[in-house]
Amino acid sequence: MSADTPQALAALEYVFASQRVAFNAAPMPLEEDRLRWLDALRDVLASNQPALIEAIAADFGHRSADETLLAEIMPSLHGIRYACRYLRRWMKPSRRRVGLAFQPASARVIYQPLGVVGIIVPWNYPLYLAIGPLIGALAAGNRVMLKMSESTPATGQLLKTLLAQIFPDNQVAVVLGDVEVGRAFARLPFDHLLFTGATPIGRDVMRAAAENLTPVTLELGGKSPAIVSSGVPLADAAERIAFGKCMNAGQTCVAPDYVLVPHDRIDGFVSAYRDAVQRLYPTLSDNPDYTAIINARQLARLQDYLDDAEAKGARILPLFAQAQQRRMPHCLLLEVNEQMRVMQEEVFGPLLPIVPYGDLDEALAYVNARPRPLALYYFGYDRGEQQRVLEQTHSGGVCLNDTLLHVAQDDLPFGGIGPSGMGQYHGHEGFLTFSKAKGVFVKQRFNAARLIYPPYGKWWQRLIYALFIR
Repeated sequence: MSADTPQALAALEYVFASQRVAFNAAPMPLEEDRLRWLDALRDVLASNQPALIEAIAADFGHRSADETLLAEIMPSLHGIRYACRYLRRWMKPSRRRVGLAFQPASARVIYQPLGVVGIIVPWNYPLYLAIGPLIGALAAGNRVMLKMSESTPATGQLLKTLLAQIFPDNQVAVVLGDVEVGRAFARLPFDHLLFTGATPIGRDVMRAAAENLTPVTLELGGKSPAIVSSGVPLADAAERIAFGKCMNAGQTCVAPDYVLVPHDRIDGFVSAYRDAVQRLYPTLSDNPDYTAIINARQLARLQDYLDDAEAKGARILPLFAQAQQRRMPHCLLLEVNEQMRVMQEEVFGPLLPIVPYGDLDEALAYVNARPRPLALYYFGYDRGEQQRVLEQTHSGGVCLNDTLLHVAQDDLPFGGIGPSGMGQYHGHEGFLTFSKAKGVFVKQRFNAARLIYPPYGKWWQRLIYALFIR
């Protein structure tokens, strides 16, 4: 615990209490208020793009400016525009049917803000994974506290400064601090808590939330497979998998974690994949497009995976010479087995194991024998096989003949299943996650229900039973 931790914990409690008081004073913000919040958020992000790019690059040691634009700033701005466009439709109460036996009456569902929402942000996409859930929480009318990762201090401090320019702390507050602050944050009695990060930490967050019966959305990750079919052109599959695996140097929760390739296509895929990666990144050293591993601890973890795999019989194919400044060379791993850590744990880096298979049934059985992943990627143009993959596997989301890009679709829900998470957000699903859909049954002066009040045994009650209980 650092010397500043007790002060940070006291501030945490104070901010939470102030947000609770502010929410209770205005529990149903108007559409105009929510649009004003979202407009201000969009403006502050759009006008501070260079500073955001610089802060994220400082945290990584080197982060491709284009990757920050494409994977963080662009989807954040698009998500805000989408929410503003559809907010009125989302807020509108929905009419529901009332059965004949309960007439005359009406029913509707109204969507109320939950209250104070907590969002725990990971280090790999520190802007987008803060702003994405923040959009849904604000659109739904909530107060929000964001806990930034201690691994991205520059980004956390900048976001705290920028959001303080447009929101008071009792509306949106950015929390900085160490692991102890993060644990205390998860123990606050939020009305909803969203966590993005590693599965083991997700379990701890869920335990902490359970003490307050706080509902949680967990976005965790896991080992997302890519399946290369027997008929797809290898150049097509290799290039698209390479893009998804190399983005942010593989430090992406939905990055392809391993590739299933037919036995007789392994050599062809390796050649096509090497060509694709080296075309996208001709060099690593001093290449502005290739992102560094976030810190020395993560680099050591990935090197341990390589050493463990090699010691247990894997064949390692580096696609580049060793680079400096934590720019880890992309490596293919062949002849892998289940005893290797790289096949047991989420890779989260530029290492790609290749697993051979015989037919599609075998590939699907391999996927289904393992924990359900956050994403699944299938490469093949046969529509019948595509449908089999969709129907016979479970995952948080799917791309057919692409990687990553399903996450950027504002009109698709994003979320895991089982060990890869629970709950979902983005777009309308984000609004619903951070809202209470409250059922309302309305009856006015005339009360036909008196016909079924006691004492029982009347003839009209027997008639009602005959008409409606069958």
